[in-house]
Parts: sequence; structure tokens; C-alpha cells
Amino acid sequence: MGGQDDAEREFDLRWAEGAVHKEPSARARMLAARWKENPPAPQPFRADPDPVGGRRSSWVSTVIVLGAVAAVIVLLGWAGFRAPF
Repeated sequence: MGGQDDAEREFDLRWAEGAVHKEPSARARMLAARWKENPPAPQPFRADPDPVGGRRSSWVSTVIVLGAVAAVIVLLGWAGFRAPF
């Protein structure tokens, strides 16, 4: 903020946050207008009716990660063994 020092800026923030009337955001106004005419259907808390795809076991993920790390170690060891000194 151009020429304002910290004390002036702090005063401005306190003044703005202490406002009696706070206007809702554009998105809040849009949703309120839309829901007034067509209210949304009630949803259960954290609803996930149809999960996407199967979930792998944690062991499968662990084996994949450890296999990739082992492959990188072997590849680096092979490259180091073949490198001229």
C-alpha cells in the first residue's frame, strides 16, 4: 500500500472489520437468488454415494513404492559400476 505506514493500515483494517453491515459476496448473492426459486435437495453429511474406482490396499501401494526405490538404486549402482574412473 503506497504511502501508508503500519499504524494507518492497522487502523483501516480495524475500521473495515468493525463495519455494522457487511455485504455478502457475489457468489453468496447468486446462490441465495438461485436457491430462493429452486432450493437444493437435502444431502447427507459428507455424502459419497458412488465412489470412483476401487481402492488399492496399503500393502500394494507400499510394494509399488519400495519396488520403484529398489529399481532406482539398482539402476544407479549399475550406472556407477559401468562408469569409467
